[in-house]
Amino acid sequence: MPQIVNSWCVLAVRDLQLSTRYWIDVLGFTKQPIDAAGWSFLSRDCFRVMLGECPDDRAASELANHSYFAYWNVVGVDELYKDFSAKGADLLSTPANKPWGLREFAMRTPDGHRITCGEQI
Repeated sequence: MPQIVNSWCVLAVRDLQLSTRYWIDVLGFTKQPIDAAGWSFLSRDCFRVMLGECPDDRAASELANHSYFAYWNVVGVDELYKDFSAKGADLLSTPANKPWGLREFAMRTPDGHRITCGEQI
């Protein structure tokens, strides 16, 4: 039976070096040993992302509500928030209990890609 065994999110970024440093230094990702000009391949736990340098494309920050690209189900949402906060992440909200049974916060990358992190209450 066919199956999906892995996935990568692909994001366009204007400044590859700046974005790569943010994902590594602030969000705690690790750069994978894949060498491709204009790309960074990063992972943390089971989440993988490919950052592709597109300096002339429209920034995600210009997409308003359509700049959300990921929802991370996490364990330790409050600790993760504190860690990201201490490292200077662009946090859009503080952890809060939601009526749908999750405790969530949201953040934004330098290019404006938004991510929500949530943990089941």
